[in-house]
Amino acid sequence: MRTRRTGIAIVAVLGLVVGVAAGYGKFPASLIARAQAPPTTAYDQGVSQNMQQLFEEGRRVFRFDTFGDEAYWSDTLQMHRVIAGAKNGGIGAGVSPKTALSVGLKVDLDALPVALVEQLKAGQVNLDDPATTLALLKLNAVMGVIGTFADDGSLKAVGLTCAICHSTADNALAPGIGHRLDGWGNRDLNAGAIIALSPNLKVIGDLLGVDVPTVRKVLLSWGPGKFDAELDKDGKAFRPDGKPAATILPNAFGLAGVNLHTWTGAWGTVTYWNAYVANTELRGKGTFYDPRLNDPKKYPVAVKSGSWNVRNTPDQVTSKLAALHFYQLAIPAPAPPAGSFDPEAAVRGRAVFEGKAQCATCHVPPLYVEPGWPLHTGKEIGIDDFQANRAPDNRYRTAPLRGLWTRVKGTHPAAGGPGFYHDGRFPDLRAVIQHYRQHFRLNLTEQDVRDLIEFLKSL
Repeated sequence: MRTRRTGIAIVAVLGLVVGVAAGYGKFPASLIARAQAPPTTAYDQGVSQNMQQLFEEGRRVFRFDTFGDEAYWSDTLQMHRVIAGAKNGGIGAGVSPKTALSVGLKVDLDALPVALVEQLKAGQVNLDDPATTLALLKLNAVMGVIGTFADDGSLKAVGLTCAICHSTADNALAPGIGHRLDGWGNRDLNAGAIIALSPNLKVIGDLLGVDVPTVRKVLLSWGPGKFDAELDKDGKAFRPDGKPAATILPNAFGLAGVNLHTWTGAWGTVTYWNAYVANTELRGKGTFYDPRLNDPKKYPVAVKSGSWNVRNTPDQVTSKLAALHFYQLAIPAPAPPAGSFDPEAAVRGRAVFEGKAQCATCHVPPLYVEPGWPLHTGKEIGIDDFQANRAPDNRYRTAPLRGLWTRVKGTHPAAGGPGFYHDGRFPDLRAVIQHYRQHFRLNLTEQDVRDLIEFLKSL
């Protein structure tokens, strides 16, 4: 009898498993309701509390934590003195809000007092005065730039956060002034031009083994929306064709389910890249280890600087990586604005995407990225391998396509940028499609191309 009951129980369990395998809709409504209900057990409540804590802490880290990088940007490069200007205890003319906005820095509208917002609307704020920039820094309103002030009100130091490159503004008040859009690559940020303002570029020149004019030439070659996060590892400032080696600042949204983060994803996972950037690019005070960089032939500058094995006490980075990662994974790819694409054409374009264009082979729906290890050689995708070969595994990553519309000019006040692919070599989606059309010898009609563009804009 016992055996029979056991058999009946096993059959019942197997029946449930088969029902689950047949599809989500086969779950009993009671089980679905229980799973969707607020947590009731102490364990589930603990999970929910941990989720909320990680999200809030991660958002704070992303927006406001400098990881102690003031030691580099202020103590070494003296950027706080450049920003303040001679009239405010610094050097030179100073950086006015107008200048800061012109090089792509963004102002968080929601950090401003109501009275100041009204004055800005009325044109009553002097945007040509560096003192106004200092006032904005005191309000923590300049995205990604954190100021530390002395008791007398003078700017003592500045540090940078993740948000300087990976947040922008929606321009709700004026160009560069609006509500935060965390995760958007700041395609207006001219990081090279900003760094070039430093009075102590010699420290960069000494690292790279070049003179200051060469350093300035390299920095000014990047242009808006680009940064070279490998220059301080391999010393390669320009491609063989003479064009800058800098790449487009990637978006940091829509990363849930995406394995690798950078254009040449072989560097590592999202959280690897957070540690890489926090320690070796922002120059925070933490711990970072990657023995692949201890290669004097491929990464001579990393070997020279020791950036492949960074150790700081106290460590101001590592304890923040988990929350930072969690927040980034929580940022969804933004939905395209209404009217920014043709819905009927997008439906037809999806059929092209998943069919004759073969896009879904690598950009697998619904993630629209390649599950697993999404890496390909330059030859596979029909381009040169210069940037791929700067990475440890000599590959390019299959880029996730959710939110691709944010790189299409005219779809949103903050959308657009320096083109498509890692270096912006293709000016628009049509050029990207045409490249693959030729490389893979795709039999696409002009109508197919137009429909495919609308589908890509709809993601």
